[in-house]
Amino acid sequence: MSESAASPTTTTTTMTEVVLPGVVEPDGLEIRTRDLPVPDKGEVLVSVEATGISMAEQSMRRGRYPGQPKFPFVPGYDLVGTVTATGPGVDPTLVGTRVAAMTKTGGWATHAALDARDLVVVPRELDPVEVETLVVNGVTAWQMLHRSARVAPGETILVHGASGGVGTTLVQLAVHHGVTVVGTAHPRHHDALRALGVVPVDYDDPQLFQTVRGLAPQGVDAVFDHLGGDSLTRSWNLLAPGGRLVAYAIATQVRGTGSIWGPFLAALGKVLAWNALPNGKRATFYDLWSGHLRRPARFRSRVRDDIHAVLALLADGTLTPQVAATYPLVDVREAMTVAESRQVRGKVVLVP
Repeated sequence: MSESAASPTTTTTTMTEVVLPGVVEPDGLEIRTRDLPVPDKGEVLVSVEATGISMAEQSMRRGRYPGQPKFPFVPGYDLVGTVTATGPGVDPTLVGTRVAAMTKTGGWATHAALDARDLVVVPRELDPVEVETLVVNGVTAWQMLHRSARVAPGETILVHGASGGVGTTLVQLAVHHGVTVVGTAHPRHHDALRALGVVPVDYDDPQLFQTVRGLAPQGVDAVFDHLGGDSLTRSWNLLAPGGRLVAYAIATQVRGTGSIWGPFLAALGKVLAWNALPNGKRATFYDLWSGHLRRPARFRSRVRDDIHAVLALLADGTLTPQVAATYPLVDVREAMTVAESRQVRGKVVLVP
């Protein structure tokens, strides 16, 4: 590894970023220009080619994402881009390499200084916009299906929000794995879900419980629930003996007021209480970042393996990226409004 920084491949000296100044509406997002950062020891500078809008940023905008930074900060949970410079201690031959990274914050920018250990190399032949839809969403879906619930071929699962960013990835991975998938979504998205091999049901159907029971009389083998609240209880009750519930968000609380910690701890409490019951069913609250502080090397290795697995399925055509829309970074206010409208299928992507 070189101890000297590589020269940037561009003469650009400034960068543009989107700043979330506080709890604001989408039109309150600020676009700022500042000096381009110089990568520190162990870091690289990445020219961002695509970043996305997920439920996390929508929650952060309202100040309702557990553990989010203090305002102001730059949102952006993940990104895809090309390395343009390396800091001391980083192999300078990385310059010119396309990479993906989970950032949690900082992705909504034209450039980002990142820890080189967090990078995953992306094949040049893949479209960066398509890859962006499968970074955080792909890792989340892959890990919930294969690591948390350990769903087996031939089983039946229920996916809430099957038309969303995580949902559209999760259902495709499951169908490829030989799983029967029932997915909740607005009827406008049902034909698209059928094309992906999903049995769609209306998420506003007052008889949703009975509808799913009609499709799986003994119960489903796993439920993936991002809604939280009362939905968690209904999801638990839909499980077959030995079934697994994976909760991974509390989306119904995003538009609320006050601290998010109360609803979050309530959901976690339900999961813990259900696991104490002697009925063979299991519940878990999936945490994408579990282990990143206690076992960082293991965490990075697992993320790298899982992104590679998902991108291999993208490369061979098994996965069809669900790009809801693309917007220039400077049009982030409009993009955020569209992403929050619940009218689109898949993920809205920003292209700096």
